Amino acid sequence: MPLCLLLATLLVAGAPAAAHGGAVSGLHPVILLPGYSCSQFDARLTDDYDPPTPGCGVRRQGRGWFRLWENYTALQADPSLLPCYQDQLRLVYDRAAGDYRNAPGVKTRVVSFGTTRSFRFDDPEQKNTCMEKLVEALEGVGYREGANLFGAPYDFRYAPAPRGKVARSFAHFRSSLTRLVERASESNGDRPVILVTHSFGGTYAMEFLNQSPLPWRLRYVEHFVMLCQGVGGLALNMQILASTMGSSPPPPPPPTLRGSVLTFGNRNFESVLSLLPSPKVYGDTPLVITRSKNYSAENILEFLAAVGFSDEEVARYRTRALPLMLNFRAPVVPMTAINGVGVPTVDKVVYWDGNFTGKPQVVNGDGDGIVNVETVRALDRLVGNDPDQLYFKSVLIPNTTHNGMISDDSALKTVVKEILEVNQATSS
Repeated sequence: MPLCLLLATLLVAGAPAAAHGGAVSGLHPVILLPGYSCSQFDARLTDDYDPPTPGCGVRRQGRGWFRLWENYTALQADPSLLPCYQDQLRLVYDRAAGDYRNAPGVKTRVVSFGTTRSFRFDDPEQKNTCMEKLVEALEGVGYREGANLFGAPYDFRYAPAPRGKVARSFAHFRSSLTRLVERASESNGDRPVILVTHSFGGTYAMEFLNQSPLPWRLRYVEHFVMLCQGVGGLALNMQILASTMGSSPPPPPPPTLRGSVLTFGNRNFESVLSLLPSPKVYGDTPLVITRSKNYSAENILEFLAAVGFSDEEVARYRTRALPLMLNFRAPVVPMTAINGVGVPTVDKVVYWDGNFTGKPQVVNGDGDGIVNVETVRALDRLVGNDPDQLYFKSVLIPNTTHNGMISDDSALKTVVKEILEVNQATSS
């Protein structure tokens, strides 16, 4: 059904169009959770900050908040700032607290929580890799910022942790998102919300839902639409981690901060461990191949040691990331998963001589260029076959890339159509 006809049907079935900044009444409020690296955050340096070079601290200490991620304009004007930003972005593990935190002397805050403004970047390339075009598509069918359209940015350096483990950043996010969901619902006639996520945002939303009481979910969440996310991690991430081995000092950085963080910069991030392949999905299938040894999801511990992670870092993978992978649960709210297929996607990497610092031979499978189709099938099995799951629908869009899902017109039409169909189903 064409979008215009679907919206017209919705308006006839529900309330007439209302005036709230041009928003259409009768629509369930939508809250967007962006993908990895698509939330902006600011930093403030205190006197405790020990800069890697004198210029990094002198420029910023005591001068209030500044944009740490992503400051494209500043980096274009002064590329020498890149080592400073890398140092200020790193996380450290606080043994006493049992949790990750910022580097000493660095304070951070997520920008514009509750709005989609955090998804809008001055880097022109980010328009197609974050959710800006999806925001525009939703605005085209009656959604309006602050009325029935909201955003839930998060600090992507961190990750959810299993029960019993301290995870202050995720706990703060959970509390903030809970209040946002309730406020969005109450300001829209008590209609429950539709959560829409892209990529790593789905990981955050899934764990948010699983840690929320079931009666609360049934009251406040109408539907969960997850884009470009299977279950079970990425074989690609093993290649990324292998490529960073022995990078001390690090290799020459790419021209933008975003590129550097997604390669050698992310070893300090808690989230990098949560993106590794899950043994529950991949089993003993070889993912990294060498002449003397193959590495599968079942021996990730050995792989991490082989690519230079310390015993303490490997232990944190085993106690924080792995339990979430092994204890995956369906969200028990109505759910639609939309994924791209038909694009070459890393399936295995071969370092035949065992030299992880060299360029590997890549064996591709099917997927969206980032998410392998095997993880999508695993999601279909684990969620679709769960007897407690209220509703599950899986949509595959041929020849659609990971970023194309939220930037290509044809894919956006499918995504918006699914969101409007949720509205239509509840208004009839």
